[in-house]
Order: sequence, then structure tokens, then C-alpha cells
Amino acid sequence: MRRLFLAALALPLMLVAACATTPAPDPSGDSLDAVAEDYVHLILEIGEREPGYVDAYYGPAAWAEEAKASPRDVPALIQGAASLTQRLNALSAAGAEPAVVQRKAYLLAHVSAASARLRMIGGERMSFADEAYALFGVRPELKPLSDYDPILTRIDALVPGTGPLATRVATFRNQFVIPTDRLQAVMDAAIAECRARTIRHIRLPANERFTLAFVTDKPWSGYNYFQGDAASKIEINTDQPIFTDRAIDLGCHEGYPGHHVYNALLEKTFVVDRGWVEMSVYPLYSPMSFVAEGSANYGIDLAFPGDEAETFERTVLLPLAGLTGAPVHEKDELNALVRQLARAEYTIADDYLSGRVNREETIARLSKYMLTTPERAAQRVRFIETYRSYIINYGLGRDTVQAWVEAQGPDRWKGMETLLASQILPVDLL
Repeated sequence: MRRLFLAALALPLMLVAACATTPAPDPSGDSLDAVAEDYVHLILEIGEREPGYVDAYYGPAAWAEEAKASPRDVPALIQGAASLTQRLNALSAAGAEPAVVQRKAYLLAHVSAASARLRMIGGERMSFADEAYALFGVRPELKPLSDYDPILTRIDALVPGTGPLATRVATFRNQFVIPTDRLQAVMDAAIAECRARTIRHIRLPANERFTLAFVTDKPWSGYNYFQGDAASKIEINTDQPIFTDRAIDLGCHEGYPGHHVYNALLEKTFVVDRGWVEMSVYPLYSPMSFVAEGSANYGIDLAFPGDEAETFERTVLLPLAGLTGAPVHEKDELNALVRQLARAEYTIADDYLSGRVNREETIARLSKYMLTTPERAAQRVRFIETYRSYIINYGLGRDTVQAWVEAQGPDRWKGMETLLASQILPVDLL
């Protein structure tokens, strides 16, 4: 069945949507539509028990008001999730088209993740890898930090100067800090370019749009709040200086072809065209996030392949930032090596969240292996404290999405669009 589904994804999206049929009526009178509606109610009520759990919702306003007025307690919600799983398992998808079969699998996976998050809210603690698997459907490999030391050695030979490597890297990167009074112009230009490159390949809803705001005192560097009706609110955190290449990263990741495009396509494909209400709510701690963060990070490389990001940064962003003569090529060489250190953070987070390593030592480890200042490392610890195993969705998610998209054929944008407008799960990517 997996191979049948993946083969169907190679067809144009509209053809898949048109040929999808529902399974034969269940003797009990239950249906995927009924379960999907109850699933949305479950997620909204969990959001009342954990602020931030619901990342986006654009379904009926009355449902959100009901959840706010009378949310079930955590034990009752756990039982509710178990009931949804039982109902889904009892529904037969025999004779249904692949899209409907996948819909059932998607709901099962997301109800399972919701159940795991409820148990965590109730006090259960899992190991880092177990938690990641329970919430996002992927078990990360936790390598010893010593495995990353050869990469540090290569970076040490690349970065000029003497003294601690993290300090030298920070000094080198400071050549690319965007002055505060030029941040708006640089971000506007970066997002506009990300959008222009994306709409050449992906057709977006005619009314898609976003607003941009700068904020402070957040554990993250950027966030996309999808509002529904193809609209997003993008916020950029200015607690730490922002580099010119980071403007490209944020423009692609939060906007195009990242989170904004993903949410807009899901809304159009499922909520508007098919009436599948489960896609009107986005639970943050779910398999959905592995695809969302992975595709948003891969979208940077997709939109700016080869040395195109380097060229755009040198010819457009650096002049807008009032920076001249900054060694862009050398910085990109550094970034390519630093990317290979990304999964060291999983081991560091595992040690910290388990209590084996204290906060001060964790900041030092992050500074060393992420090659950043203690201030930025402390902000990252705050992120880990808040989002825990969510961090796997960035590096591991990007690599997994990249491998899947590039295996679909030479037209990588087509593969990306198929992924973004689908209910593909992490297990399907693997």
C-alpha cells in the first residue's frame, strides 16, 4: 500500500484529489469525517491545557470558543484520544483511493502524538529519543560529541586568528551583522526574493499574503503564525544581531517556500477543496512539524541553489545593510561545515533534559559545538527548555525532506509542491 500511495503522488495533485473516494459506509455509522471533527475538538482542548500547543487554527470559531469555555481535564483528554484511536482502527479503508487511506494513517499518527503530549502534560517523562519518536514519528541517532571534533578541527584551520574557536567564529560573523536601522529594508528584500523564486514554480492562492514584525524576548529567532485565508504573520526576534545570510534563511523558512507556503497549500488543498477539517488545526507537537520544519529548511537550498545565495547576499543584501568588502565566499564555506555540526545539539539536549549536565555546562557545550557566543547559546538553551525534542525537526527534518524530494525526479520544485500539499507523514519520507 505504501508503494501504491507514493506512486499516486507522482500524479498531478488535482488528479489525485479528483479520483479520491470515500470508503464504504461503516455499519456503526462512524466515518473519517466524524473522527476528524472530534480530533479538531481534542486538539483545541489540549491547547487550553498547554498554551502554544495549537500553532494555528482556522476552522469554525465556535469550536475554539467551546474548547475555551469547557475543556476536558487531562485524564479525560487522554481517554478521548484513546477513543479516537479505537474508532479509527475500527473504520475500514478497503476499496478507498490512496488519498483516503493516507487520511486515516495521518489521523492515527496525529492522535497518537496528541496522546503522548497529553501524557507529558500529565507528568510523564521520556528519554529524548523516545519523546521525539512519540511526538514526531522519528527516532534521532544520538552520537557522542567526540564524533563532531574532526569537523571542529577543519573549521579551526579555516577561521583566521588566535584564541577560542567559537570566539573567532563570532568575530568573523560580526562582519555580516545588519545594522538595526537597515533591518527592515534587508528583510523586505530577502523575503521578496524568496517569494519571487518560489512563485515561479509553485502556484499559490491569489490572496496569499503576510505581515512582518520585529519582536524581542522570545526563545526563537523567527516564527510564522498562520492566520487562515492564506495569510501569515511573520515575527523576527531581534534579541541577538541578525546576519545578512540569516535574512535569506528567515525569508525562506518562515515565508517562501517555507511555513507560509506549506500552510497556504494545506488550507487550499484540504480545507477549501476537500472539506477535511483536520487540516484546519496545526498541533505543534506532531508529525506535521517534522515535515514543516524540514521542508522550510530545505526550502532555503531549493530557492537558492549552488552559489546563488552568496551572489544575492553580495550584490543586494550587503549594500542594503551598508556593508562592503565582507568575505561572503569564506563565510559560506564556514556555514557548510557548521551545518555538519547540527546534530550535536541532539546529544547536548539529551544530556541537559535528562539532568546529566547542568545549564552552565550546556551553554558551554552549545557555544563550542554550535560555534556561537555564550549569549546566543543561552538563548538556544531557552529554546531547548521550551520545545525539548522539537529541535530534531530542523536538521534531521531538512536532511530527510531533501532526500525524499530529490528522489522524486529532476524537478525538485515539483517534488516539493507534492510534499507541501499532502498528508505525507515522516514514516513515508523514510
